[in-house]
Amino acid sequence: MGKSEFRRARSTVDVSPGESVRILRELQELSQNELSRLTGIPQSTISAIENERVKLGVERAKVLARALRCHPAVLVFPGWEIERKSAA
Repeated sequence: MGKSEFRRARSTVDVSPGESVRILRELQELSQNELSRLTGIPQSTISAIENERVKLGVERAKVLARALRCHPAVLVFPGWEIERKSAA
């Protein structure tokens, strides 16, 4: 099979910023209370972010990203897709 016979898989699930926070937190086996202690963000605010009751915001994303060891863009723009073109 040649390279041109393959198609890139498309994402079928949209993830919100709050869901991305929850997913990364759970993957690292952190409770909301533990994440709160790491970030200084109240547990109630983390819960509200994860449940889309409060907007994440860039400043909170930076603090959470440090604690979750990811780039803030992963949290702020979880569904962002870059069109890749061949340089050849």
